[in-house]
Amino acid sequence: MPELLNGRATNGNSNYKETPYSPVLESEYGEYRSLTERMNRRIQSGDPWYSLEFFPPRTANGAVNLVSRIERMSEGGPMFCDITWHPAGDPGNTEKPTSSTCMAATMLNYCGVETMLHITCSNQDEDGLKRNLQKAKDIGLKNLLALRGDPPDGGDTWKKQEEGLNYATDLVKVIRREHGDHFTICVAGYPTGHPESTSYGDDLRHLKEKVDAGADFIITQLFFKPETFFQFLRDCREIGITCPIIPGVLPIQAYQSLRHIVKLSRLEVPKEILDTIEPIKDNDEAIRNFGVEQCFQMCRELLKHEDVHGVHFYTLNREVATIEILRRLGMWVEEPCKPLPWKQTANYVRCKEDVRPIFWRSRPKSYIHRTSNWDEFPNGRWGNSSAASFGDLTDYYLFYLKHKTPKEDLLKMWGEELNSEQDVWDVFHCYISGCPNTKEVKVCSMPWNDEELSPETNLIKEQLEAINKRGVLTINSQPNVNGAPSSDSKVGWGSPNGYIYQKAYLEFFTTKENGIALKKILKNYPQVNYHIVNKNGEEDTNCDLTTPIAVTWGVFPGKEIIQPTVVDPIAFKTWKDEAFELWKHPWGNLYPEGSQSRKIIDHIFDSYYLNRCWRLEDRHHQWKRWMLMDSE
Repeated sequence: MPELLNGRATNGNSNYKETPYSPVLESEYGEYRSLTERMNRRIQSGDPWYSLEFFPPRTANGAVNLVSRIERMSEGGPMFCDITWHPAGDPGNTEKPTSSTCMAATMLNYCGVETMLHITCSNQDEDGLKRNLQKAKDIGLKNLLALRGDPPDGGDTWKKQEEGLNYATDLVKVIRREHGDHFTICVAGYPTGHPESTSYGDDLRHLKEKVDAGADFIITQLFFKPETFFQFLRDCREIGITCPIIPGVLPIQAYQSLRHIVKLSRLEVPKEILDTIEPIKDNDEAIRNFGVEQCFQMCRELLKHEDVHGVHFYTLNREVATIEILRRLGMWVEEPCKPLPWKQTANYVRCKEDVRPIFWRSRPKSYIHRTSNWDEFPNGRWGNSSAASFGDLTDYYLFYLKHKTPKEDLLKMWGEELNSEQDVWDVFHCYISGCPNTKEVKVCSMPWNDEELSPETNLIKEQLEAINKRGVLTINSQPNVNGAPSSDSKVGWGSPNGYIYQKAYLEFFTTKENGIALKKILKNYPQVNYHIVNKNGEEDTNCDLTTPIAVTWGVFPGKEIIQPTVVDPIAFKTWKDEAFELWKHPWGNLYPEGSQSRKIIDHIFDSYYLNRCWRLEDRHHQWKRWMLMDSE
């Protein structure tokens, strides 16, 4: 039987494996599991985890880039990501892109990653601290890293704050007193002792006080040798600290950044490391290669220890080195499991949400933003959305809703100059086909799709290419699927041993003339529903305008049928406005007002129709015939 540590278990065996790990991922939804509970499950299963640390950006543009980086790094399956607290950056502001709290909310809600916010005693009295704790709770955070923080006002030594808190122990006590068990609390450990402590032993006693006050686990400051951590771990256990202790590691990535970090943390770099990097200090690539190898070897040794269950990476907001190390360790998840076919938020208030309209499938951030004020989220069935209030999408300036591709790159993809509608059609065709445009640039995203095409699109790629080339500009689609395994690499989602079903669905912009032709063709396909609308809301349809219809569902052992995406005619009216507006923001705004390119986009905005079609009943290979493939 595993030995329990404060209700936590260690399996008594080395966690390091010479073959790649098969991480246990949280593939279920419907019930929020605290960070400590998920750690305990991983400890008991013997599958180690990793976590990632970031710091707030300096600018709004930097925030856009950081969000993209966090999204990419979260795809590898971290247990959680944390964001540091910068007192000088208005850290408690929930709307400022450079704020710690705002970035934490973005990571949680829009990147979909379990998030931990650093919070410190520095530069705030107890009332201010309470306000910031309440803000963290209100935005959905469940995890905090409690620190004393750096000396106020940038000084070298800590000066006692008469109106505030002066020790991390007091901070932990306030969090527990004010919010009970709402937050999982982490505290910092210093393998060589805090630089301001009177002694190493005294610092260990202070660490135990933090744990006794209510901390759930410990992350250490960085170190350079595994032996340093092992000695610290033994010393902690000897004085009765039994909670998980996670080693914090820093991949050395540049000579100057190493010097800066060492100065701030007052650490001593081992002579053998200095002797190695000094001759190559001006070669960033050589430094990074050394840092990757050094960190990889150290992590491998750490994970061999029976009491090391995870590793925390200080990323310095960089991704290449950390991802390379994780891949070499076998801890990077190459094919993460999908509990649902759309990207979930990590906010516990939405943990039971399991159904959304299909229209926002490629714009999940927009959907989350527009539904962020809902008190309840659909679970089991979509229901009647007539009473639902979708927030306005006028906040294009919000950094987490901006297109993450720079303007100059968008122009290269979508056309630095448009001369005709055909030029626009060609952009859509290049996006679907994957072929470079006339400037030999690959079109990797569109206003309606932030990412490259999903794998399931390959199943209908040939047909989509043909119709986009002819002015049927698709922005959303899914193929007919009839009982595919839930493990299928293209259309699979949900728990193992299930079966996936999908109705064929197609959503596209096209000219009024094509819309009229479409109606004539669809008379021959009574099993196809359609809904055609222009920007003014003038519409034509052969379906009920109030009843939602499931277009994706899954059947799993021992569970009720799950219907995660629906076609809802009422929600479609909200989506219609957003879909049309995306012609202008961001595409049209790339061009000067009055230019030929802007006029072409404006003409499409004014005159094209948005169409959606789906089959009530699909028969083998018939769906491609109603995708206009038999029309000229």
